[in-house]
Amino acid sequence: MSLLQWAVVGAAGYAIYRAVQRQNTDSAPAAFAHGEEAGLNFAQVRSAGTEGMRSDPKRWDKVDQASDESFPASDPPATY
Repeated sequence: MSLLQWAVVGAAGYAIYRAVQRQNTDSAPAAFAHGEEAGLNFAQVRSAGTEGMRSDPKRWDKVDQASDESFPASDPPATY
């Protein structure tokens, strides 16, 4: 193989590698903040509060906070 052919094969391999890496990072759960991992958590529940969110909400009050903290539970928060 000539040097040009090796360069084309190398560039194609690198492009495939980058595409696979980008796909792996984009598959992270959208609810989790950057740096927060779902790990082996079966329910995949993020930390409560705005610091656990990937994007900041425009409005956030104590009712929103109480609701967020009680998420996987079946009972609503007592602040309603």
